[in-house]
Amino acid sequence: MKELTARQREVLAFMRSFSDRHGAPPTVREIAERFRFTPRAAFDHLRALERKGELQRRVTDKRVSRTLILTDRAHGRRPSREIPILGRIAAGEPTFAAESREESIPVRPEWIAAKGGDLFALRVKGDSMIEAHIADGDLVVVRKQEGAATGDIVAALVDQEATVKRFATEGGMVVLKPEHPTMKPIVVDPRRADFRILGKVVGLFRDM
Repeated sequence: MKELTARQREVLAFMRSFSDRHGAPPTVREIAERFRFTPRAAFDHLRALERKGELQRRVTDKRVSRTLILTDRAHGRRPSREIPILGRIAAGEPTFAAESREESIPVRPEWIAAKGGDLFALRVKGDSMIEAHIADGDLVVVRKQEGAATGDIVAALVDQEATVKRFATEGGMVVLKPEHPTMKPIVVDPRRADFRILGKVVGLFRDM
């Protein structure tokens, strides 16, 4: 097998340290920003590391995942826990989030333990939370819980439609605030049977 170049070793070391901190490897965008590459150059480095056996492409039942993960040789162990992806959630106008498992996110068990509780992920559609760095296509990791504190970013169900917003209360009403300069908040009566909090957003992943 060919030896790694100096730059490939640097990229691999960054991926290893990032995975230790966050429980999952960085995205192409994050690698590009770290090394001031173009996204294409970052992708080429990942493909080279895959060819040399330092990364492997995770296979799911439905399709080959786009996620490249560190091999045992590169990281010492594979992630042994997965967070299920249950559908889509709007960051814009509420939209129905179908609770059908798409696939899953592989993460280290200690990352899950640090977040606490029962976790699931939803794929974001829309850009109403862009100023909170939640973009269209991102995966938000949600810890299941029925309540929230002011300022928490939550996944909530309104009229059987799901949305991700920042939680607040005003005059006994729940205010679901977007993080977008041109969008208005959603105001709901918490006593309504068709409103509930699905959980608090505790993590974020971007596809490579």
